[in-house]
Amino acid sequence: MKRRDFINWVGLGWIASSLPVAIAACTSNNTTPTTSATNDWQTVGTVAELDKAGQLLVNDSPAAAVLVVGTSTAKNLIAVNPTCTHQGCTVAWQAASQKFVCPCHGAEYGVDGTVQKDPATKPLKTYAAKIEGSSVVVKPI
Repeated sequence: MKRRDFINWVGLGWIASSLPVAIAACTSNNTTPTTSATNDWQTVGTVAELDKAGQLLVNDSPAAAVLVVGTSTAKNLIAVNPTCTHQGCTVAWQAASQKFVCPCHGAEYGVDGTVQKDPATKPLKTYAAKIEGSSVVVKPI
């Protein structure tokens, strides 16, 4: 075998052996875990927990702090980030007046998170919320 033929065979062997590595590097590996039908929905609790008190407060959920208000029989669940935008206190749900109230300085927010009474000037972050099986799930809006 001539030296030129040998070098050609070695080069061809090297190219053939590195082809699978190159193909693997170029392919997409989309293995993001999901908690629901889409990647955006995050489980924050169970229906039993929600029904027990009519609300579900979770400070360390994957979606950040979440306060879900309602029951499994309600048509629509209300879900907000309960951190007051004025100075960071945790707002409380007032069922009788259908609003969120900050215990620190009296700021009030509507069911959609909008400011209804000062001193807060920014709305609460809201979430879409629904029940899937026995879980309460939320998704940022």
